[in-house]
Amino acid sequence: MAAPAWGSPPCGGARVCIADLAPPSGDVEALDGTTVFVETDITDDDDVTRALDVAESAFGPVRGLVHTAGRGGDRLRILGPDGGASPMASFEDVLRVNLLGTYNVLRLTAARMATNAPVDGERGSVVLTASVAAFDGQIGQTAYTASKAAVHGITLVAARDLASRGIRVNTIAPGVFETPMLGRLRADIRTDLAGSVPFPRRLGSADEYAHLAAALLENGYVNGETVRLDGAIRMPPR
Repeated sequence: MAAPAWGSPPCGGARVCIADLAPPSGDVEALDGTTVFVETDITDDDDVTRALDVAESAFGPVRGLVHTAGRGGDRLRILGPDGGASPMASFEDVLRVNLLGTYNVLRLTAARMATNAPVDGERGSVVLTASVAAFDGQIGQTAYTASKAAVHGITLVAARDLASRGIRVNTIAPGVFETPMLGRLRADIRTDLAGSVPFPRRLGSADEYAHLAAALLENGYVNGETVRLDGAIRMPPR
């Protein structure tokens, strides 16, 4: 979640509160006081509230939210090799983090944004994260696809709901990106994934996600949209 210096330019001058379970890999203290970290469980109301309190105390009103926290899927098929049904608990856990966690952060942050003084008629801007799996999920991605399709599904509703408060809501649906989640895969699998992207034939980078997120935060006429960021990939069944 960010508390941007909405002005010159908005995202270029942003001051950021990183809310996550794990601390960032870089040195936050070396960023000259423009970034703070708060250990946060996104499914816990008190944790998210504390993170918002820290952001406001350090930087002022929270006007931008970029929500990327989540977890990978369980890779379980609906029926196991023996024909038995897959465990319900695993499905619920993926939805708890990816969907309920997203909604929890959205609702609590929107409550803070709604109290902001308008700037050019706007009180806040939100960017959520879905996935291309929301549209073409693969076998074994039932839980992950359900969670990310739901994030896509609430985007327009949330944008319409919060319009009267002067808050925009958009979502990015990334394809195959160079992330710690993909970093756990074997090198040959990562190479195959990169080769499956029509163009550019590689994995996406965090900088490319950040570039689009900043654009969505800044562009006051983009609202209620889910934008695929995927190099034109369409995932095969498996």
